[in-house]
Amino acid sequence: MSTQRDFYAGPNEEAVGTVYTAMGGGDWADIAAEQAERGDEVLVVNMGPQHPSTHGVLRLILECDGETVLSIRPGIGFLHTGIEKNMEYRSWTQGTTFVTRMDYVAPLFNEVAYCLSVERLLGIEDDIPERAQIIRVLMMELNRISSHLVAIGTGGMEIGALTVMTIGFREREMILDFFEAVTGLRMNHAYIRPGGVAGDLPSDGISHLRDVIAWLHKHLPEYAAFCNENPIFKGRMCGIGYQDLAACLALGVTGPVLRSTGFDWDLRKKQPYCGYETYEFDTVTWDTSDSYGRFRVRLEEMWQSLRIVEQCADRLEATTGQPVMVDDPKIAWPAQLALGPDGQGNSHEHIKHIMGQSMEALIHHFKIVTEGFRVPAGQAYVPIESPKGELAVHLVSDGGTRPFRAHVRDPGFNHLQSVPIQCEGGMISDVVVAVGSLDPVMGGVDR
Repeated sequence: MSTQRDFYAGPNEEAVGTVYTAMGGGDWADIAAEQAERGDEVLVVNMGPQHPSTHGVLRLILECDGETVLSIRPGIGFLHTGIEKNMEYRSWTQGTTFVTRMDYVAPLFNEVAYCLSVERLLGIEDDIPERAQIIRVLMMELNRISSHLVAIGTGGMEIGALTVMTIGFREREMILDFFEAVTGLRMNHAYIRPGGVAGDLPSDGISHLRDVIAWLHKHLPEYAAFCNENPIFKGRMCGIGYQDLAACLALGVTGPVLRSTGFDWDLRKKQPYCGYETYEFDTVTWDTSDSYGRFRVRLEEMWQSLRIVEQCADRLEATTGQPVMVDDPKIAWPAQLALGPDGQGNSHEHIKHIMGQSMEALIHHFKIVTEGFRVPAGQAYVPIESPKGELAVHLVSDGGTRPFRAHVRDPGFNHLQSVPIQCEGGMISDVVVAVGSLDPVMGGVDR
């Protein structure tokens, strides 16, 4: 509903004219009626709720003078799923299944941030097996590449570069095929677990990974050839969605948007986790603070991620046969069990053991799966560098078998605050370019 109060104004600032603020999905008739009473030439446009470069449903309310955007307000909440509240009613291990559904373009990062927070509460951060950490880094960096491919592909599609979209999804399919071979699923994996990972790579995992690496080395150069110096592409991207370093710091903007200002902030370097300090890679920056700079940052980051993936492949070959779950049967769920032939159930050897040989093992299996493990009282906040920016999970434990409170800092939520800064004073046609350059995934924004 329209109002004279501006939620973006400072304490001593007064709104000039009418400020439109979306309060819900059914308020459009009220906004249109009030705008009609003003009798001026300002046009109020409801962009959405739809799916322009946002990977989810976003509503933007624009006030326009001709093609010029005078005011823009994002309206969120269309993909709210109550994930944070639901986690309070599930065990600590089951929480992985919820968080992986937030940013569904980069689900493995959600899982890692969550599990690192759980492990900090448990005090087992230094006990995670080396091979499990390598697999985590491998899966995250492949997921970073696939996420950037979606950002570049869909962002290019919105301005007419359809070939960039088609080849982007081609490379992404190669990565998702590998994810499916390792976790059983293309997305929403719930593969990263407190204490390690759910299972080791399959027997042909390394050779499959080498094929993916070779494919990416062959095809990633095509994106630079298509876009870097394309005059139409640069004309739509350069100078669009401008946001300098001061604005980024004021609004908590991180990731490629922050690094496009020339500021080299990458948590993998500044606050290493999962052993990132032992890998060789560079922090990618640009100096234009615009949509084109964010594209170039993501493009080069894919190459840096590929460097890390190659190092992971070598380390996985050297650690074949080592454990992938912490050696603590009170935490390790499902207790280092091999998967059955259906890819889902437990191994026949384990079923035979708990059902026919050891009543104690059966009781333990039942308790750890149904009730879960207890986590000491306390709270933890662990940030990581997702493809979009700083992703963190804040967990509070009261000493029980499920979180007392869970909250996620999704970078897209912060980034959407900067839409007015980037778009007001620009053209309607540039709104989608600016929003797409932020790469928001609304499942993570709304949660």
